[in-house]
Amino acid sequence: MFSAKIPGRQARHPGAPENLNLIPCRAPGKTGLVKQSIVTLDLEGVLVPEIWIAVAEKTSIPELRLTTRDIPDYDVLMKGRLKLLEKHGLKLVDIQEVIAGLRPLPGGAEFLAQLRSRAQVVILSDTFEEFAKPFMSQLGWPTLLCHRLEVSKDGRVVGYRLRQSDQKRKCVAAFKQLGYSVIAAGDSFNDTTMLAEADHGFLFHSPESIQRQFPQFPALERYEDLLKEIMERL
Repeated sequence: MFSAKIPGRQARHPGAPENLNLIPCRAPGKTGLVKQSIVTLDLEGVLVPEIWIAVAEKTSIPELRLTTRDIPDYDVLMKGRLKLLEKHGLKLVDIQEVIAGLRPLPGGAEFLAQLRSRAQVVILSDTFEEFAKPFMSQLGWPTLLCHRLEVSKDGRVVGYRLRQSDQKRKCVAAFKQLGYSVIAAGDSFNDTTMLAEADHGFLFHSPESIQRQFPQFPALERYEDLLKEIMERL
């Protein structure tokens, strides 16, 4: 038996909660489509510490402190890291032990939780699955798109596989193709193509050298300021 439809009230699936935060639809027009927003964030330097800097401090290998803030070419940066790992006999487990002792940046987890309660968020990172898992647990398992390491049977890191070259920019372009308005935030050279592709891009916790080189992106330092800027654009 079909229940009578109450005029002016939207049908609800049995068992669904009464107070649904429904996305309002645009009034019927030429397309009737709805423009929604999605936020893309970098991981290291924005929400969590720079992993390679932590490894450099733990192992006393200063060359490992170099990041995408210092070397824009990611392939050059990673090949240099792999050579250093081989030279010093460091294996994946050595890096993972360092990561296990790290925590999100102060306020980072709280910021992300607030943001995810108000918007769809995807983390776009040039880190690796083998590094990121401990952080994802601490951040409440957000969606993360990143890369993968090549590890030998004896645990040596012998290479890496990109999920996709220039993946941050291409992901933003794909979200826009799907009808999303994209708001992005990052701190390094490898984030700037993502910020440029987004409808709104922000530098966050970025060094002054990058801020000077990319003055078109507003530079922020506090999570509350970044949250405010994002919310104004949703």
